Amino acid sequence: MDDLYNIKVKDSTNREVSMSEFSGKTLLVVNVASKCGLTPQYKGLQKLYEEFKDRNFVILGFPCNQFGGQEPGTDDEINNFCEINYSVKFPIFSKIKVNGPDTHPLFKLLKKDKPGLFRTQSIKWNFTKFLINSNGKIVERFSPRVEPKYIRQEIKKIL
Repeated sequence: MDDLYNIKVKDSTNREVSMSEFSGKTLLVVNVASKCGLTPQYKGLQKLYEEFKDRNFVILGFPCNQFGGQEPGTDDEINNFCEINYSVKFPIFSKIKVNGPDTHPLFKLLKKDKPGLFRTQSIKWNFTKFLINSNGKIVERFSPRVEPKYIRQEIKKIL
């Protein structure tokens, strides 16, 4: 499955969503967590979303509990946390796995197309970010420590 738009994901209400719904949009796909030292990045992500959403830009948040158990909540709890604490308006999807034998197909594709340091295909931590252009090409991978504000120029280049 090498085509991003053939992949299906589940939204936070467990509804199946085809990634083809995002065809023609610039995407920032992020594995997120509510109880992580990097969780305040939600604020910066929301700022990026607000700045570029009218230019066919969408951030897709995928909660993951594989790193220190930092996303233990249910989908409802995660959404409530994001809205109450960070006023998140971009889509937050159902919890997934980004590493191991049960890796979601979306993250299999992202890691294969844009491996990390030393060509590793694993995700190191929460808030790894993948920038995808409007044609579905994975343009860049950003480490968890890269603050959203430092991705702004890269987004502007491809919009």
